[in-house]
Amino acid sequence: MKKALLVISFGTSYPETLKNNIDASEQQLASVFPDRELFRAFTSGMIIRKLRQRDGIHIDTPHDALTRLHHAGYNDVAVQCLHIIKGDEYEKVLHEVEKFRSHFKRLVLGAPLLSDFNDYMQLMRALHHQLPRLAKNECVVFMGHGTTHHAFSAYACLDHLMSHCHFPARVGAVESYPELPLIIKGLKEQEISKVHLMPLMLVAGDHAINDMASNEEGSWKSQLEKAGIAATPWLQGLGENPMIRQMFVDHLVHALNDGERV
Repeated sequence: MKKALLVISFGTSYPETLKNNIDASEQQLASVFPDRELFRAFTSGMIIRKLRQRDGIHIDTPHDALTRLHHAGYNDVAVQCLHIIKGDEYEKVLHEVEKFRSHFKRLVLGAPLLSDFNDYMQLMRALHHQLPRLAKNECVVFMGHGTTHHAFSAYACLDHLMSHCHFPARVGAVESYPELPLIIKGLKEQEISKVHLMPLMLVAGDHAINDMASNEEGSWKSQLEKAGIAATPWLQGLGENPMIRQMFVDHLVHALNDGERV
């Protein structure tokens, strides 16, 4: 029986962050499933087109990858997505997996990073290992992507749990609640004078580089400094954290051993 491991992420056009985050996650997954041949797909059509036009690199969409595996005679396919929440990008993957079920003897899908309560607690334990040394008046602010999908509530849930567990961090989102002005209000109430900015995203791509860390007027760094809070950006995607990569491994192991976790 031909077995495949298909790892699907949003993607990135930055070679270094691709290597440090997506490659690293794929390789950690592949090391646990040595009997499966590794394949890659991105859900971002914009990034796929950019890589093709700029670098001549071809990356499959989830549909193209599953079609290719079917035609190549693979009949046992394990799919793991590297998305953070069960939002629009994850639903793209789920939709394709459902369409292709009849094409394979076995097709399983591992859940994204934040899928049940234990994931939130495990993520905080993993994030603890990448925190810098913090003074009394300092904390970390994580930048999530945000979404118009109802799964945006995951960011607020994580932010609330961090407060409840006295974890020295806040969580905001670029494109949804919790917005940065709300986070700034809370930081001032806590008398925080300095923050460390970190992406709550698999890769440190455009949002982290431009919207979070740049000196542009609208960046999170600039907005915090305008509010009187010093900000130090850290351009490290979640995929650089081996404990977070292991969470994706655990999700796929669960899907393969105990039934799908979608």
